[in-house]
Amino acid sequence: MSIDTARPDLTAASTANQADTVPTKSEVHAALPPAVFEANTARSLRYAALSVLLTVLPGVLAWNFLPLTLSWTPVWLLYVLVAGTCTTGVWVIAHECGHGAFSKNKLVQDTVGFLFHSALLVPYFAWQRSHAVHHAKTNHLSQGETHVPKRADRDSGQKALALRKRLGRRGYGVYNLGAHLLVGWPIYLISGATPSDGDGRTNHFWPWKPFTNKLFPARFTRRVIASTIGVVTMIVVLVWWAAATSPMLVVALYVGPYLVNNAWLVTYTWLHHTDVDTPHFDGDEWSYVRGAFCSIDRPYGRVLDTVHHHIGSTHAVHHLFSRIPHYHAVEATNAIKAAFPEMYQFDPTPIHTALWRLSTDCVVAAETETEGEWRYVARA
Repeated sequence: MSIDTARPDLTAASTANQADTVPTKSEVHAALPPAVFEANTARSLRYAALSVLLTVLPGVLAWNFLPLTLSWTPVWLLYVLVAGTCTTGVWVIAHECGHGAFSKNKLVQDTVGFLFHSALLVPYFAWQRSHAVHHAKTNHLSQGETHVPKRADRDSGQKALALRKRLGRRGYGVYNLGAHLLVGWPIYLISGATPSDGDGRTNHFWPWKPFTNKLFPARFTRRVIASTIGVVTMIVVLVWWAAATSPMLVVALYVGPYLVNNAWLVTYTWLHHTDVDTPHFDGDEWSYVRGAFCSIDRPYGRVLDTVHHHIGSTHAVHHLFSRIPHYHAVEATNAIKAAFPEMYQFDPTPIHTALWRLSTDCVVAAETETEGEWRYVARA
């Protein structure tokens, strides 16, 4: 049986919005079974332990049985891919802690989230704050926090269009993929590289000048510093480990999987809010529900869904209600799909095909005939 990879029509949500049929957040909430909002600490801890086991076990096996020689490079690359993919499950659990979906016990929740994210060089409390803004303003053109498109009517957009013209579609796609998947995450944490134009730069580790840090008013300073201490502590551990063993061993066992994990988390953030027909809104055209329903669920298959706790195949309901634990997300998604079929978006396009499409053709956003609605274009 062949797989239909034709591009589906994902404009239904926008059409429904224009027809003034956008439900309120309360109406969407009412369509969900109350049980999906219940977090069970013991169950959450079991999933956390499973993710840690899947992450640590390949590392232990590699450390003990893989020679650190050039001839074993292909096997090490396989380890890096597997370990980095499994590590993303740990990252998703920490992300769930940041949303308050892990446990009713805040101490347990923040302890797990802080330890997991610090181990992955993620500033837990600082990113919790910036990620909350991403959720609060999903697909908002002027107030969104991550992967906000450059505008065709601004200098930054014209520069992006000029670069694509100079590199060509394929060259621009390779550049875009490399920039996003290899260095996009640390650059975002250090400089806040993808919010709206003109918002200034945010540093997740340093809540003072020269950064504008509009995300972190004075009351968040202690949390940002605590997050920084967690990451710095992990860096010290890595440096000690490298000195006690060898730098190449640390690169092979930790840095390689770390880069793969980063690529996965950028993929999830980028791919589920961006595509050639995904709108962004400004002014009165935007609403919380309308923006959240612009999130696109995509097919990752049983293995990745299990390892990554369904973060990609239930992303829409996650943006509607981020406090739903991942183990209830499939049930919640089915309820949303049944209650609001004209709003819910699922794109069956294979992940690699969709990723290449958005990296080549989602260059800048231009305003449509509807004032306040912007869509991606690849040329002026």
